[in-house]
Amino acid sequence: MPAGFRVVDAGLREGRFNIALDQAMIGLHEAGRIPDTIRFIHFPPTALVGRHQVLGRELDLAYCRRNGIGVARRVTGGGAIYMDQGQLGWALVFHRRTLGLPALGDVAGAICEAVAAGLGRLGVDARYRPRNDIEVEGRKISGTGGFFDGDTLIYQGTVLVDLDPERMLSVLKVPAGKLARHGAGSAAQRVVTLRELLGSATPSIETVQAALLEGFRERLALDWHADTLTEGELVLAQQQYDEEIGTDEFVSEIDEPQDAVAFSVGSHTCPGGTITAFVRFEGATRNRIGQVLFTGDFFVAPPRVVFDLEASLKGLAAGVAGPAVERFFTRHELSALTVQAEDFRASLEAALAGGSKT
Repeated sequence: MPAGFRVVDAGLREGRFNIALDQAMIGLHEAGRIPDTIRFIHFPPTALVGRHQVLGRELDLAYCRRNGIGVARRVTGGGAIYMDQGQLGWALVFHRRTLGLPALGDVAGAICEAVAAGLGRLGVDARYRPRNDIEVEGRKISGTGGFFDGDTLIYQGTVLVDLDPERMLSVLKVPAGKLARHGAGSAAQRVVTLRELLGSATPSIETVQAALLEGFRERLALDWHADTLTEGELVLAQQQYDEEIGTDEFVSEIDEPQDAVAFSVGSHTCPGGTITAFVRFEGATRNRIGQVLFTGDFFVAPPRVVFDLEASLKGLAAGVAGPAVERFFTRHELSALTVQAEDFRASLEAALAGGSKT
């Protein structure tokens, strides 16, 4: 049996601070200063975009401002979500050897099966849907995702206990194509809550937490003990919040280019989601890459590999950029749940076809 996890519940925290705490725990775990941990996470009304998503394309920012809804950017990938006290967040931060599963996809499957088993204890027929959703009769009750950072893995998700679908629909700009891939006509049809399934028998948040822990024990052979956050975690999280994650600059770091007309845009949809490439050309014949931005709801590990890829393409002739993507990933490890090197190449070449004359 793997060594025991500690379980912490930090209570209701501002959205960006919750994300800063994720980053702090990753760093402290890598440094050996905290043990493997399960954390339960509670948000006030907050809209969260994935690490690589275009902010303005995913959220109705004006609605969020009018209604006092916080906006934050996750350090993990994936799609935009709306969180409030009706949803329970959970996260595991642990060493890659703990579960004995080296590949991110295998880890995702094992954890999602455990969460589904925990929800089953509440009387719902939850099933894992590869690659990173948990569903009840085809409707999502939990979305998940994570990444490796060195030997540390963070894997996290949500449980929809209760939800105001009108508010969610007002906050999120859900593409029709994404819903169509799941056979849903609207975002409200795509998701389901424990409240809808169980009515007056809907359990408390504490009961849901206990059920998830039993699922982890049963399927992952994990043991645990209750604990609290350390002072070091809180101090480092506040530093991360103040210097980066809590700033508007970080949240809006990936948005529509201000001079969007100067960019050629191409998208590629694969089973795991959509990658969009923005390409700005330079040079007298406009056949050289001046800037590339890859965006989307994908999960890659480590997240910074995407920024390194963008930097590696700057200055290349458009005609050699596609093969250069493939070569980049032969030199840089890509651990991904939903996309591969050829998907990045396809999105880039779609943009190049629309903007390059070579």
